[in-house]
Amino acid sequence: MEITEVRVKLMGNSEDRLQAFCSITFDDCFVVRDLKVIEGTHGPFVAMPSRKLTTHCKKCGFKNHLRSSFCNKCGVQLKHEEVARDPDGRSKLYADIAHPVNTDCRELIQTRVIEAYQQELGESGSPGYISRYDEDYVEESHEDLLDAETVTEEQPQPTEQVVETEHAFVQEAETEPRPPHTLTTTESAAEESAATSEPSAENDFGADIF
Repeated sequence: MEITEVRVKLMGNSEDRLQAFCSITFDDCFVVRDLKVIEGTHGPFVAMPSRKLTTHCKKCGFKNHLRSSFCNKCGVQLKHEEVARDPDGRSKLYADIAHPVNTDCRELIQTRVIEAYQQELGESGSPGYISRYDEDYVEESHEDLLDAETVTEEQPQPTEQVVETEHAFVQEAETEPRPPHTLTTTESAAEESAATSEPSAENDFGADIF
């Protein structure tokens, strides 16, 4: 197992014992966050990520942090029960979320984190310094980078086409009925001429056969 990366986020208040938050990466594939660099009596040391221990309310069963005065759900006053103590006699109010199980691993983490912490302190005074602690660990794919660089072209907006239509003439309706049609002088003469005219040669074809 190898620690391949350590990220450090320095705290602004130098008077506080908490000096920095850290994250460590094992073998480029597993990250542990929220390690703390704390200023101790004999120098800085590394504290593992932890959570507050809880106890159940006797009335409603809701979980409350140890040493809480009142229940956060029903509001009843809580009695401070005897809590477990560490080898030094201090009350155990926190439990580690992740921690080494042997001395060699603990010394490895301690050494690498303190080295990265000291290096971060030196770089923090340079202009343009930015901590990498909050950067995302997810690696962007090549396709995502290409999509980000691609500029989408604006689609032309459809133009409205005005179709000119011819106005049809509509004749007004007649208010009175038309009189019956009568032949004019010219039409009468044409009909009489057609009735009295001799038949053409085409009509006499074959008339003398029988």
